[in-house]
Amino acid sequence: MVHTSYIEISRSAYKNNIKFIKSQVGSHVTISSVVKGNAYGHGIENAVKIAEGTGIRHFSTFSTDEAIRVKDASTKKSEIMIMGMVENENLSYLIANEISFYVFEMDRLQAAIHTSKVLGKKAKIHVEVETGFHRTGFEWEERINLADTIQKNKENLQLCGLCTHYAGAESIANYVRIQEQIKVYHEFKQWFHEKGLYFDKYHTACSAASLSYPETIMDMVRIGIAQYGFWPSQETYMLKFKQLAPNMKNPLKRLISWKSHVMSVKKVKIGDFIGYGNSYMASRNMTIALVPIGYCHGFSRNLSNLGKVLIQGKILPVVGTVTMNAISVDVTDLKSVTKGDEVVIIGRQRRNEITVASFGESVQQVNYELLTRLPHDIPRKIIS
Repeated sequence: MVHTSYIEISRSAYKNNIKFIKSQVGSHVTISSVVKGNAYGHGIENAVKIAEGTGIRHFSTFSTDEAIRVKDASTKKSEIMIMGMVENENLSYLIANEISFYVFEMDRLQAAIHTSKVLGKKAKIHVEVETGFHRTGFEWEERINLADTIQKNKENLQLCGLCTHYAGAESIANYVRIQEQIKVYHEFKQWFHEKGLYFDKYHTACSAASLSYPETIMDMVRIGIAQYGFWPSQETYMLKFKQLAPNMKNPLKRLISWKSHVMSVKKVKIGDFIGYGNSYMASRNMTIALVPIGYCHGFSRNLSNLGKVLIQGKILPVVGTVTMNAISVDVTDLKSVTKGDEVVIIGRQRRNEITVASFGESVQQVNYELLTRLPHDIPRKIIS
């Protein structure tokens, strides 16, 4: 079957990125591959396969359904950790299958203890503490009740980790807030130690923190966007720029390429409107290529008359309104265009490239948003 578009995922680019990340965090630190949001649009199954091929043996998800997909895809019995949504009724499955999960409120902790007792098997938990992000995490005022509950139920709990999440480590504007969070985390850690409670791993750093705040690198780092070849922000990159070797100023390589093909070619006379409404009027006699991708595929309607694609190695403009299933591209200046010609939406073609960043800048989308909006049903394949 020929699909309207497809995505390629580069194994060699991923290997390159993990090598760079290890050089930044140290070979002794566990890298947990974050695969939430369908592995940032790359596909969980593809990401697990590629990551395990480079030696990754730990994965982080947001929810139980994602964790199950990782488990089904894993061939190396990798560890799986859920950082967010867990329904209490799913705890039996998680505990039975030794999938660890965050606890950040007493209801989940009590439910985990109860389920552990029923199954006769320890619940693998990561205790998340509130340090200033104000989303999830046990408050400082809850620490005594929390510690007492853990102490009384030690035989039902494996303390896999003590963790927190930083509130915007990718921006220097948050520097003071991040420093305060680091301080509070260590206060929690010290307090637990004084109570005789120790954890298998201490982890706080995401991609941005790992690259910008080396003091946050502990036993494990949770690497999301960087493993897929993107800097968490321009600020993160600029902070690292001077430290990078002259011949390696762009050490992260994009994994993803998004491609389609020309569906049909049409002539349009000067003065005619192209597509819905009157947003674009032909300023000359034009040749238009129709490409079968639209906003239902993640090509934003806001890219109407702004978007760009590559055909025959040339960067060409999208003209007219982006529709649900198609875009029109001005190919007038190409010598010849035929049905079936390759169209690159994100990626390289000959000497030119359309990056995710440049694609997103047209509509002020961050890399994370654009990637995770790519529909699950676009076919994805691993290439070398």
